[in-house]
Amino acid sequence: CASDDTGNRLRFQLELEFVQCLANPNYLNFLAQRGYFKDKAFVNYLKYLLYWKEPEYAKYLKYPQCLHMLELLQYEHFRKELVNAQCAKFIDEQQILHWQHYSRKRMRLQQALAEQQQQNNTSVK
Repeated sequence: CASDDTGNRLRFQLELEFVQCLANPNYLNFLAQRGYFKDKAFVNYLKYLLYWKEPEYAKYLKYPQCLHMLELLQYEHFRKELVNAQCAKFIDEQQILHWQHYSRKRMRLQQALAEQQQQNNTSVK
C-alpha cells in the first residue's frame, strides 16, 4: 500500500535524523536536563534504535559517532551523568580533538599517497 510506504519512509527519515542528533553532546545534555532519560518508554526507544548499528542502516549516517553515543546511552550511569553540563562539554571537546587528529592523519596519508603516485609516474618514464 502506498500509504504504508510513505509512513515507513517518514519513520525512517525521522529516526535517522533523531539518531544523528545523538552525536551532539549538548543535545544529550538538553534531553537529560528535561528528564527524558528517566522515562522508561524513552529508554526503551533508545534500545530499539540500536538497529541503526546494522550495516544496511548505518550506511545512511553522516555522523557515525552517534552510534557510539547510542551505545553509551544504554547505560543508566551515562544517562545520569549527562545532566551535568560539564560532562557534555567534556564529550564535545573530546569529539573535536578526535576529528582534528583524524583530519591531520588523513591529510598526511593523502599526501604520502600523492607523493608515492608521483614517484611511480616519474620512475615509469
